[in-house]
Amino acid sequence: MFKPVNRHILVDLDQRSDEQKSLIVLPEDYKPEQQKHTVVQVVNKSDDVKFDLSTGTKIVVDSSMIEEIVVNNTTYNVILENYVVGVLAP
Repeated sequence: MFKPVNRHILVDLDQRSDEQKSLIVLPEDYKPEQQKHTVVQVVNKSDDVKFDLSTGTKIVVDSSMIEEIVVNNTTYNVILENYVVGVLAP
């Protein structure tokens, strides 16, 4: 299990994409415009994160600041606490 440190939060990207089949053929390297903020779910957090977050909490973060880390063929997504802009109520 990956344990984040140094004010990082391990997150699971919210997979609620509304992908629709397009009748238009697009290049393989085409990526749709990403929104500035996205909702992610907390998996684990560093002990020195300054606000209270529990596993499963949904937070709003700056999409461009999510770091993808690959260790032993496992991908982890982490974000620094500075880029959390809000916590969604359960």
